[in-house]
Amino acid sequence: MKPLEYFLRPTQKELFARLRSIYKGRADVCRDSYILVRGEAPVLLVAHLDTVHRQPVEQICRTDDGEILMSPQGIGGDDRCGVYALNAIYGQSEAKPWLLFTCDEEVGGIGAGAFCAKHRKGALPKELKRLKLIIEIDRKGKDDAVYYGCGNKGFEDYITGKGFRTSYGSFSDISYIAPELGIAAVNLSAGYYNAHTLHEYIDRRHLEDTVRKVVGIVAESTNPEFHRYEYVEARRYCGRGWGGYGRWRDEDGKILEGLPQGIREEYRILLDYYTVEELEGYRRDYGDRMIPQLFEAEFGGACLPLEEGLGGWGNPEADMGCGGVER
Repeated sequence: MKPLEYFLRPTQKELFARLRSIYKGRADVCRDSYILVRGEAPVLLVAHLDTVHRQPVEQICRTDDGEILMSPQGIGGDDRCGVYALNAIYGQSEAKPWLLFTCDEEVGGIGAGAFCAKHRKGALPKELKRLKLIIEIDRKGKDDAVYYGCGNKGFEDYITGKGFRTSYGSFSDISYIAPELGIAAVNLSAGYYNAHTLHEYIDRRHLEDTVRKVVGIVAESTNPEFHRYEYVEARRYCGRGWGGYGRWRDEDGKILEGLPQGIREEYRILLDYYTVEELEGYRRDYGDRMIPQLFEAEFGGACLPLEEGLGGWGNPEADMGCGGVER
């Protein structure tokens, strides 16, 4: 099984070629769009190959115990952690899940859109009709579960029972794929933090915890009595220009109500990448002006420069002991 670092360094194009080679003879390939790996278990796992960072990873910095990874180029855990997880789950599962690796999620879910277009044309394997659930691994942090437009309460209860807690987000590939296939879907934590900035880091322990849990779900799905979870449209909040993919909790609404009107929408969307504690810490240290700055860094196509030292990270090589830098 390939280690996490194997998936961090390549460009999207290089990684696409690597995966195509790994799964040769078992995959349907749509050039520059997606790779669909055939499975036996009725579960589809999803991850995307692209990252927002301009440079490929050259240096990997690690803490002394090797559990936290970071890079001056941006480690790209979003979503190379997911790519690693899919490969690890596939390798550890007796009955193999279906895998879908997509391109260009960060610029609008282009690969997922191509997959859905193929499905509408009847050009995908007929066996996909047997799927019982879809899991994407492309969420920050640990133990988060995001459902976007899917409101299947039974499915949410099942995922919660595996140790995940319901959160919400703005968009991921399953926002397209789940309604297209008519199958309930969830996006689970992949163990990365501070996504879309050069301060992004990976907690390997949190990533492996998700891998372990999903391996168990894949095994359970092969039971003939395992429930098939259909896609059920959720009630949606229609935010500015976001199509209403957010999911609200009472405490989230209370937090937003206490914010100045001018930063509420940006704050709401940033909750897909930061915890309330992180955002409130930035507001405390830098003032309300930090919220639109973070929003610009996330969605304006620019990464935060290292010297800004948001949240006290400063220089990754100094903070993470890059005496053991891998080149």
